[in-house]
Amino acid sequence: MGTIQRFAPNIVMEIRRVIRVIIGAGLLVFAQFGAFGQSAAAPPAFEVASVKSAPPASGNNLRVMMGGDAGRVNFSNVTLRNVMTRAYSVKDGQITGPDWLGSERYDIVAKLPPNASRDQIPLMLQTLLAERFKMTLHREKKVMPVYALVAGKNGPKLHPADAAAGLRISMGPNGRQLNGKVSISQLADTLSNFMDRPVLDVTEIKGVYDIDLQWVPDENQRGPGFMGPGDTRPEGGGGERKGATDTPEGASIFTAVQETLGLKLEGRKSPIDILIVDHAEKVPTEN
Repeated sequence: MGTIQRFAPNIVMEIRRVIRVIIGAGLLVFAQFGAFGQSAAAPPAFEVASVKSAPPASGNNLRVMMGGDAGRVNFSNVTLRNVMTRAYSVKDGQITGPDWLGSERYDIVAKLPPNASRDQIPLMLQTLLAERFKMTLHREKKVMPVYALVAGKNGPKLHPADAAAGLRISMGPNGRQLNGKVSISQLADTLSNFMDRPVLDVTEIKGVYDIDLQWVPDENQRGPGFMGPGDTRPEGGGGERKGATDTPEGASIFTAVQETLGLKLEGRKSPIDILIVDHAEKVPTEN
């Protein structure tokens, strides 16, 4: 009896320790269960969207438009390849999938949710492709020709800006103009739309800069093939270039980038993302 009494305090302490461990484990499991029970935030999506097969073009008159006002997107006669280039910020050559991705055409009109940013449109397009076309895909790396945007021999000639304001694209008979306040990385992404291969920013230049670039395209810079949100073209295809820059008259995009910005586009090969479409349906789900 004395032995039991002597060890009783230790037994009580051990029992209390075990109880604390059990309670702690229970709280941890409960917290983890609660975390798993909470659904992940839904991906950005359009408030409403109309997706319809586009009627066949009459004769050789095929016009592809990707534009819209501040509160919506309006895509006309687009292929899913067109939409994917916008949704995933890739070139057409970075997409692998069924042939019909580049032949079947659709009209898409979608409304942005209140207070949504236009920067969210690519993610909303990804959601639309997944929901309405049941598209699934994966990424792989592949070494392909690219243009590397690097600092020129005499260094950059860039004018810092107070805040980003996006890029506007004007297209007319005398060439193209690109102006706005963006980072060099954003500039490279936009230049990709006008080149025959992706443009990668390897300058490591940080900050936001005032960009005003004018050039005359050649056969390898036909442009994106559609108008993007905020892009402008003079009515009737006419109009003169606006603004004054240091760009030589009639300069190519390579010369314009070097003379105006002090940067350079160098041809290289680099591993880039390739989108492999695993599944997609030709007929979109009902509106």
